[in-house]
Amino acid sequence: MAQDEARPGSGSTSGDHGSGPASGTVHPGAAHEGADELVQLIDPHGVRHADVRYDELVADVDGPALRRLYEDMVVVRRIDAEATALQRQGELALWPPLLGQEAAQIGSGRALRADDFVFSSYRENGVAYCRGVDLTDILRVWRGNASSGWDPYSINMATPQVIIGAQSLHATGYAMGIIHDGADSVAVAYFGDGATSQGDVNEAMVFAASYQAPVIFFCQNNHWAISEPVGLQAHVPIARRAPGFGIPSVRVDGNDVLACLAVTREALARARAGGGPTFIEAVTYRMGPHTTADDPTRYRDPNELEDWAARDPLARLAALLDSLGLLDADYADSVKAKADATAATLREGCLAMPEPAPSDVFRHVYSEPNSWLDRQQDHYERYLASFAQASQEGSR
Repeated sequence: MAQDEARPGSGSTSGDHGSGPASGTVHPGAAHEGADELVQLIDPHGVRHADVRYDELVADVDGPALRRLYEDMVVVRRIDAEATALQRQGELALWPPLLGQEAAQIGSGRALRADDFVFSSYRENGVAYCRGVDLTDILRVWRGNASSGWDPYSINMATPQVIIGAQSLHATGYAMGIIHDGADSVAVAYFGDGATSQGDVNEAMVFAASYQAPVIFFCQNNHWAISEPVGLQAHVPIARRAPGFGIPSVRVDGNDVLACLAVTREALARARAGGGPTFIEAVTYRMGPHTTADDPTRYRDPNELEDWAARDPLARLAALLDSLGLLDADYADSVKAKADATAATLREGCLAMPEPAPSDVFRHVYSEPNSWLDRQQDHYERYLASFAQASQEGSR
């Protein structure tokens, strides 16, 4: 089956489950072994399809819960658009858009417990929103005001990793620590399809399988690794690779927020029960550029973009809500108002961000005082002071 095809209603019988993602009582069914078909619960037309394996995992997702997922995606898309505009206006140095990947990030992000720990790439701002990150903190690195956006332990999410795939090793190591602590939390590594060609991701899967670490490898296959199509590096579905390491895998329609929620809940339950790691391939599409420094029109067929626009994750959930009578004008207006207010807060925080002092570059390099670094800072501050002295002498 082609990488972007889906078969709704696929799967096998699943066990009992709790009332929500935080309960830890969801009992996973038999692990997938790299099945090629996509798990899909809501098709691109907004039609809800039954699934004998996964329906039980999202039985608690009623109308109000669907509305909350829709609101999350609308707000995150608005955040992304505002940040892109800020970059185009010269307020940010760079921005990595997530347009088109909202369902994969919100669906998986809302499945997590507060004590789970996320290790992401630079594009998972939707997951960061789910974890409760301060909006201004999302922008600090991209504005060049800080080397790190937030305290990882305040929201149990590591700051974004720019080195492709390195976070998979960090997540696996953290998961091994969870085992030693005797806890039932889970580590989650987010990365793109391009990262699966990196040694770090493959090494992480070796360790995760060997130690049965409670870690989820969440691959957002958005079809483009910068300017190279996924078919260049993956001649078979990416999910097929994980079983070779002894890790069960599943392919999910990454534009279906409900399906992403379901498969992530199952993987979390497996990890909490001692079942080890899971690899999730969320098949989605990057609608925008790789970053704002990229021009996708140079390498991407516009017809491909048009095809994927018809599978828009927000449009399909909106269609489902409309069919259920849950997308009335008042609700739609309230969601838009919240998205606009959130974007205004984001912009205000960005523009009000204080400029760092030149000597701040020496902060947070070492956890303890370091004489070698202190000497460097002293030399640098005297160097900066020399300009002020020269200016004073020149004005005499």
